[in-house]
Amino acid sequence: MTKVAIVYHSGYGHTAKLAEAVAEGVTRGGAEVSLLKADDLTKPDEGPWDQLDEADAIIFGAPTYMGSASATFKQFQDATSKVWMSGGWTDKLAAGFTNSGSVSGDKLNTLQQFAILAAQHNMMWVNPAIPSGFNMKEHTWDEAENRGGFFMGVGAHSPIDTSPEEAPVASELETGRKLGERVAKAATRWVKGA
Repeated sequence: MTKVAIVYHSGYGHTAKLAEAVAEGVTRGGAEVSLLKADDLTKPDEGPWDQLDEADAIIFGAPTYMGSASATFKQFQDATSKVWMSGGWTDKLAAGFTNSGSVSGDKLNTLQQFAILAAQHNMMWVNPAIPSGFNMKEHTWDEAENRGGFFMGVGAHSPIDTSPEEAPVASELETGRKLGERVAKAATRWVKGA
């Protein structure tokens, strides 16, 4: 069975909620999913690195703090240098999602950070392939999938005075599910073609 790992950090629970939605999408797409906390992967010789080695695809997720991925995710990113040295993730698929308190919050920078990490590991990037859902006057903000118009990955919005029970909203969680599903299906096609 195709295996997809999701590595994420969540400071307040909002990004964890989005990670769980992405994981639901992976399952919906027919793949086995491992949901891994970046907190457990900050050292190259400690943590569930074997699950990343076994995965056909890795989806990165972190909140956007001050214009880039959180420090904990960056620790994980730096710890991947041992894998990089051996080329261990070459030809795996990759994707990403982020969340911030602002509608923009410079989330694109975080998604680019993930894509560059994937490129350095010789991975192949999968975007969500969901058109912008809030670019016409008849669209409603709370019901639009990909309401922020992110094409590199999923960018969700959780206002800083909301709890994880309130945000991200249902349409953004579904956007995350669709990303997970797309990665699962792409990874399955990739594995079968190999």
